[in-house]
Amino acid sequence: MSFRKPMSLACRFALVVFILVTSNVQGNDSWNTYTGGEGAGRGKSVVLVSGDEEYRSEEALSQLAKILSARHGFDCVVLYAIDEDSGEIAPNEQRNIPGLVALRKADLMVIATRFRNLPDEQMKEIDEYLLSGRPVIGMRTATHAFKISKDSQYAHYSFNYDGDREGWTQGFGRLVLGETWISHHGHHKFESTRGVVAPSAKEHPVLRGIEDGDIWGPTDVYGVRLPLPGDSKPLVFGQVLENMEPDSPPVQGIQKNGKKNIAKNDPMMPVAWVKSYSIDGGPQGKAFTTTMGASTDMVSEGVRRMLVNACYWAVGLEAEISADLDVNIVGEFKPTMYGFRKGKTAGITPEDLR
Repeated sequence: MSFRKPMSLACRFALVVFILVTSNVQGNDSWNTYTGGEGAGRGKSVVLVSGDEEYRSEEALSQLAKILSARHGFDCVVLYAIDEDSGEIAPNEQRNIPGLVALRKADLMVIATRFRNLPDEQMKEIDEYLLSGRPVIGMRTATHAFKISKDSQYAHYSFNYDGDREGWTQGFGRLVLGETWISHHGHHKFESTRGVVAPSAKEHPVLRGIEDGDIWGPTDVYGVRLPLPGDSKPLVFGQVLENMEPDSPPVQGIQKNGKKNIAKNDPMMPVAWVKSYSIDGGPQGKAFTTTMGASTDMVSEGVRRMLVNACYWAVGLEAEISADLDVNIVGEFKPTMYGFRKGKTAGITPEDLR
């Protein structure tokens, strides 16, 4: 038989400090709320909507929310796809993201979902948010965020929508963010991505403190159609690398891509851009899109800086963006390698990510 030693005075003090520091983290069984501390974002509310089968958006957005709240003062709510029976995060559950009513008071929506088929009462919250023209940040699979049933009044949000609703061809991704699902341009799980700043965008506030090579991720470059629609402005191009290391050389010459042979880095695909959007003639809103953003990409300081800068830009705090904004990881962060999950749930609850 063994006994636990009494906790030392120093350990007790450390525990009290930990409790006080983390006491601003709240939530119910289905989502997490992070109350902002001091910072330029104080008084601004960000709702981060996760829900994908592959790229661990629940991990990426939880960490982004922690950085935004603890280091920059934003109030953040992180939503998850939830299995109603177990209460666990369920990446393969396409029909349930509780808490979307938080969008009613949000200053910014950050979305990283994939092929969600949400019920009308949940889609209504997203639709009304966008009708108001408030800003949107889309990450990775948000270009194909929705795959809504054809009998839903929100079927036009689907990534492959081809109906008669004007302006909505290829859905939310194309209309709001600037692109829908096209292809894997890099070799998935074999060729990683290095960010190269677009020469015409070097002075854009989202890129303050970011230089060529600062942005890197083990996710591959997505294919997009060039030029991007409307007033889209590419900020960062994705250089396809030969392997999964940040110091890997870029792919040279003609390479196999599915059934085609292409020059993967000539031209390079945009992996981050900004644009405006308007829903059904409503107010004009701002959108920032990056096809990076898996949880593993968040290890890169450049990726985190780009996302934090984008949040400042989206809510009108461009003047507060400096090249040295604090984008350090909050707490322990060990992202899971991406890949499809066969199980019903991820085996964790929102509380496990607090």
